[in-house]
Amino acid sequence: MPIENEIQIIQSTANAASEFIVSYGFQMLGAVLILIIGWQAAKWVASLVLRLCERIKLDVTLSGFFAALAKTIVLVFVIIIALGKFGITITPFIAALGAVVFGSTLALQGPISNYGAGLTIILTRPFVVGDTIRINDVFGVVDIIRLAYTQLINEDGEKITIPNNRIVGEVLHNSFKNLVVEQTITIAYEDDPERAITLIRNILKNNPDVADNPPAQIGIEKFADFGIDIGMRYWVPTKKYFQVMYTANGEIYRALRSAGVNIPYPRQLIELKNQ
Repeated sequence: MPIENEIQIIQSTANAASEFIVSYGFQMLGAVLILIIGWQAAKWVASLVLRLCERIKLDVTLSGFFAALAKTIVLVFVIIIALGKFGITITPFIAALGAVVFGSTLALQGPISNYGAGLTIILTRPFVVGDTIRINDVFGVVDIIRLAYTQLINEDGEKITIPNNRIVGEVLHNSFKNLVVEQTITIAYEDDPERAITLIRNILKNNPDVADNPPAQIGIEKFADFGIDIGMRYWVPTKKYFQVMYTANGEIYRALRSAGVNIPYPRQLIELKNQ
């Protein structure tokens, strides 16, 4: 190829680039500036909403949700304005997005139901962060509430992640900060049940981890075959449930033994007869 042709191609390319820069350079620069300023504005609005929610002492989950929603709304308007600098309308994108959403509804049915259930939890607030909830056989302290899932922490420090669609519609037990201990101990019929009840009540009352409100409930639960069943119900911090229960059991056992209260157990009498 002659060198004149190469020079001509280079000049044509340079001219095209110059025209593009002159025609769209300021628009691109404006769009970039709009995106940068819009991003900072969205962060500022989210921070403002979060501070406002904290000022009125709104729940932390709702505060985070409203802050994220405000940030998203601002960003959407910023992107629309930035696209408008290039003369691009969002109508075709909305139509394409609708088609994609419609086509993927079945494939995303599980995640979408989780988000819908999460929105229901956030708006209706059947529990908040710090509450103790029980769903079927799972219980723990609520640590994080997201649109897709809720995360619990138990006494062992395990993190239990539950999809929100497994929470909405189920029987939910919310005992707030504490969890109830329900136990039974059997004493002999020859012993005084009131004395045993007083001993147990004093032990639970002197345990700093046992809640005063509601107070411990102790009394005769049942007249069993081998003795009198003394039932007890008391509330303890969820994250110390087993620790407090084991400590209280040991103290109750030692106190009953020291007071001479007998704890019966099943016995079998075997009689041998000579033929």
